Amino acid sequence: MKGFLATLAEPRRLFIMLIGNIFLGMGISIFKLSGLGNDPFSGMVMALADTSGIAYARFLILLNLSLFVIQLIWGRRFIGAGTFVNAIFLGYFATFFYNIWIDVLGEPQLLWQRVVTVAVGVVVCSFGVSLYQTSNVGIAPYDCLSLLMRDRFPRVSYFWHRMFTDALCALICFLFGGIIGLGTLVCMIGLGPIIHFFNVYVAEKLVAGKWSAAKAAS
Repeated sequence: MKGFLATLAEPRRLFIMLIGNIFLGMGISIFKLSGLGNDPFSGMVMALADTSGIAYARFLILLNLSLFVIQLIWGRRFIGAGTFVNAIFLGYFATFFYNIWIDVLGEPQLLWQRVVTVAVGVVVCSFGVSLYQTSNVGIAPYDCLSLLMRDRFPRVSYFWHRMFTDALCALICFLFGGIIGLGTLVCMIGLGPIIHFFNVYVAEKLVAGKWSAAKAAS
């Protein structure tokens, strides 16, 4: 609880986290628009939501509530304002932007258009993840799982724990009729370098306030 209250005293980090989640939701919506697959967790949620007849955003909240129980028991140190913003609002962000793309642009029809859409989704999603994670004010219940597994089985690197949870989500997505494609593959193995780029050149500077200081100095 002290950690959660402490994050409320850091408006810069809270703002960066919020912007990160908005961009992350935008990225998820762009991947969905491409029709070539989403990140494994979002793809799984979309498939399960379609099967159950529950709206994606609402189903995501219900699933996050279940995963939050695990986080509350074993991963309280990972709980913060970002946990609740991501768990409650990310689905609505994604739905909001997806509806805009459909109304304004429509679904891409040609393969090259879909591939370009995936490429845009990669950049937008990576930027959002970078801001959301670098703000360090709490992580989503799903993201917490691989960290808890790493702590439980330290001989196995975090990369493989994350690959396991993502692969499991991708399998469930496939079994329930979800889309597994280029977007899914890129999200599983290709976001890391781009996220790192944004971490170094954007997110870390924003969190540290270096851009504001440089602007004031100029």
